[in-house]
Amino acid sequence: MTRRIFVLDTNVLMHDPSCLFRFEEHDIYLPMVVLEELDAAKKGTSEVSRNVRQVSRYLDQMIRGVNQADIEAGLPLPVPELSGDGGKAPDTGKPIGKLFLQISPPNAALPDVLPGNKPDNSILLTALALKTEHTAARITLVSKDINLRIKAAVTGVHAEDYSSDKVLDDLDLLEAGYRDLPGSFWADHGDDMESWTDNTGSAWYKLSGDDMAQCHRNQFLYFDDDSGPELLVKELDGDTATLRVIDDYSQGKQSVWGVHARNREQNFALNLLLDPDIDFVTILGAAGTGKTLLTLAAALAQTLDDSRFREIIMTRVTVPVGDDIGFLPGTEEEKMTPWMGALMDNLEVLTQSDEAGEWERAATNELLSKRIKIRSVNFMRGRTFVNRFVILDEAQNLTAKQMKTLITRAGPNSKIVCLGNLAQIDTPYLTETTSGLTYVVDHFRGWDHAGHVTLARGERSRLAAFASETL
Repeated sequence: MTRRIFVLDTNVLMHDPSCLFRFEEHDIYLPMVVLEELDAAKKGTSEVSRNVRQVSRYLDQMIRGVNQADIEAGLPLPVPELSGDGGKAPDTGKPIGKLFLQISPPNAALPDVLPGNKPDNSILLTALALKTEHTAARITLVSKDINLRIKAAVTGVHAEDYSSDKVLDDLDLLEAGYRDLPGSFWADHGDDMESWTDNTGSAWYKLSGDDMAQCHRNQFLYFDDDSGPELLVKELDGDTATLRVIDDYSQGKQSVWGVHARNREQNFALNLLLDPDIDFVTILGAAGTGKTLLTLAAALAQTLDDSRFREIIMTRVTVPVGDDIGFLPGTEEEKMTPWMGALMDNLEVLTQSDEAGEWERAATNELLSKRIKIRSVNFMRGRTFVNRFVILDEAQNLTAKQMKTLITRAGPNSKIVCLGNLAQIDTPYLTETTSGLTYVVDHFRGWDHAGHVTLARGERSRLAAFASETL
């Protein structure tokens, strides 16, 4: 097998500190300019700075107690057992690759094909020098920077994007949260099916078959021709599933704070949001599909009407779409208010009433302001939310590590709902397949107390629906 040496760009280490342990049996090479860029970025409280400090701790642990000869021969990389961010490099005593650090300048005989002194050019020259020195090995430059990969291709260096953090190879493989059933479903399962009604009036079914083995817990099942009820998989044991007929929140049926489901997927979402057995909900959808409106309606119904939660906490990542408007004065909540236009717009829809006067509307808004809190993601570390309904808006801009930090804030009797549109990622170096939202949708799939729905149809207006489809 051809030996492979991976030259890592700084942004790969900043993006994923554990990348040092993800190249299996292959070797890693770190240019000196990468270490210098890491040193320059170690100060601060941002996620990037924390990642840089984590990389430094990993490197310090591996280099501790070794001599110059050991460094030149390459430092053994341990097998990854990435169980957290405790700062200790994983080690099982079974090296599978080596880490090489640049200890001398690139080959002076190389032609000056890259004028200038940019760090990217220095990394490229290092890769070219390795290509000259190790003719039998395959040298690969790994970078999240598209332009650096383009320059590498121009100069004859094989370059790749860092893909170990990808949750899925293709976003089309991401679970939608529901699937359709064939029209012959009841005929196929009529002989071995059990059915009953619980004390709330809900109908239940228990049946077996190969098609049930393909399901997972809290997945919705429906008939495309509307020949049967909409079902939710509540229990699964091999190819035997227990299904419950879900509640109907469509027009003419029961409502949630005056809101009705306008399509099948919205009805699925409301059932998850109102289910007391579901602690974690993820809702994906394009602009205008009703993610925020449905979530707020369910939150208000359970907080003000049913008293299941003490208050509603809403937060989002403050990544500007255009140019940053600069410093915002005031308290934490006042600083977050400009980012919460979606909250204000949807509250206006939920509280509007032709019959209510100015005094009634003012009293309602005063009540809501005391039960809905706006918080910044930056101050979530170390908190514990008890009896709270937590809404993470624009969650597609969060990394997997940030998602873990936020979700682990949930205390007893709390519910977390993540909303996002994977087509609107504004965070640098995050893509649809590496977003923290994709990460949690995939990893919570099938858990007894988690559910997911992808909203497919825009309901904001005919103008918004047409724009989403054509622009």
